[in-house]
Amino acid sequence: MNHSFLDFSGKTVLITGGTRGIGLETGLSFGKRGALCVLTYRWGDHDAEGIYAQFEKVGAPKPILMEADVANAEDTKALLEELKKSMDKIDIFISNVSSAMVINCFEDYTLKGLKQSISYSTWPMVAYTQEIERVFGAYPKYIMAVSSTGPTDYSIGYDYVAASKTVMEVFVKYISYRLREHDVVINAVRSRAIKTKSLEATFGKDLYEFAQKFVPDSYWIQPEELAEAMVGLCSGYCDTITGQIITVDKGTNFFDNLMEIYTRTQKSKPKTA
Repeated sequence: MNHSFLDFSGKTVLITGGTRGIGLETGLSFGKRGALCVLTYRWGDHDAEGIYAQFEKVGAPKPILMEADVANAEDTKALLEELKKSMDKIDIFISNVSSAMVINCFEDYTLKGLKQSISYSTWPMVAYTQEIERVFGAYPKYIMAVSSTGPTDYSIGYDYVAASKTVMEVFVKYISYRLREHDVVINAVRSRAIKTKSLEATFGKDLYEFAQKFVPDSYWIQPEELAEAMVGLCSGYCDTITGQIITVDKGTNFFDNLMEIYTRTQKSKPKTA
C-alpha cells in the first residue's frame, strides 16, 4: 500500500504489545502515515532506542512507549490516565497481545489456565475500550483485534489461544452491535502463522524449517502485510465493514491443502521424453 495515499496526521493509535512483531509493524504502518503511536509493553520487553530508530527511518513521529500489563486493570487505568495528560483522544485501538500456556495433552486443561488465557488474549479488547471511554469521554473510532486461524484450524499446543480467540471474535460481533450508536468500527483480522518470535516461542524453532519442505515462502504472511490490512480497515474507506472476522492470508486458506501440495509436486517433476 502506498503510504502517501492515506494521512493519519493528528490521529493517535494505541497498540498493546506494540514493541515487537505484529504490534511493532502495525505501529510503523500507522506512524509512517503521520499517526502518533502509543506502544505498550510488559516487564521491560522492548528496545527503546531501536524502536525509535525504526520510526525515524520511515519518517514517523516518535512513538510513546509505556509499560502496562494488559491483564492488570490497575495498569490499564494508570496508562490511560497518564495519556490523558498529554492528549485529548484515542482514535484507534489495536488489541494485539496474546498469551497462553502451550497444551501438550488433555490433562493439561485447567480452568485457571483458560481464564488466564482469556485475561490476556480476549478481555483487554473489552477492558481497554471501556476504560478509554471512561477516561477520554469517547470510544475509539476504530477498534482492531488481532486473531488467528486457531478457532477453525488445528495448531500444535494452541488449545487455550484458540479458545480465547474464539471468544474474542464473538465479542467483536457483539461489540459492533452494542456500540453501533457511537459510530464505532470494530473488526478482527486473522492470519495464518506469521514468522515472529512469538511463533518460535509457541511452536519451537524447527517448525519453519519443516514447513519449508511443503510450503513456499510466498505462502507465509509477513507482519507488515497484516499491519497494512489494519491500516486500510481504519482508513475511513472501509467503514461499512464492521463486526467482521477478516482473514488476511493471500487466499492460502483455500488452496494450501493436500491436493495443492500434490499438484505442485507433480508440476515440479521433470518431464520424460
